[in-house]
Amino acid sequence: VQLQASGGGLVQAGGSLRLSCAASGRTFTGYTMGWFRQAPGKEREFVAAIRWAYTPYYADSVKGRFTISRDNVKNTAYLQMTSLKPEDTAVYYCGAGNIIVSATRFPTSYNYWGQGTLVTVSS
Repeated sequence: VQLQASGGGLVQAGGSLRLSCAASGRTFTGYTMGWFRQAPGKEREFVAAIRWAYTPYYADSVKGRFTISRDNVKNTAYLQMTSLKPEDTAVYYCGAGNIIVSATRFPTSYNYWGQGTLVTVSS
């Protein structure tokens, strides 16, 4: 089972990036896919998640700026990030798991993880 995250890069504040997370090796039917991020010296924090039936969840810090989506045929999740801020700088990780709603925001709930993609927002 593999999750491949891509799309990170360097962008100026106010800019946009689109991250992708492609899953392979098994079917992810019914699985929630999530994005977390980890800045240097900080714990991994929840960013957004989307359930199999497309219900999205967002951290307050990104609500209104980030949009999560998924393509269940392609087994791929996306994170469209707009109005980026320097504080969004982090390594972004995608995860997948068969998760109950109340556990969506906890990284320990996710069974599978991608390798991370670095997002750097310059001021």
